[in-house]
Amino acid sequence: MDVRGDRTGQSRVGGQEARLRYAHGDFVIMTGGAFVRCAVTGRPIPLEALRYWSVERQEAYFGPDEAAQSLAGRS
Repeated sequence: MDVRGDRTGQSRVGGQEARLRYAHGDFVIMTGGAFVRCAVTGRPIPLEALRYWSVERQEAYFGPDEAAQSLAGRS
């Protein structure tokens, strides 16, 4: 997978965006792809790096800070 930064500091991930169903401790790939987008920042998250998501909200987060922001209602 191709993960690069651009001049704005945003990372770019090559390939198609995946659609997932988030479950407790795992996720199911509904539509294949290389990445999903963070619900807070919009940054692409390579599937192999995905560690944070909300089952109730069915959304992914780039990291713990973004997850805390969303769950606190500041997204």
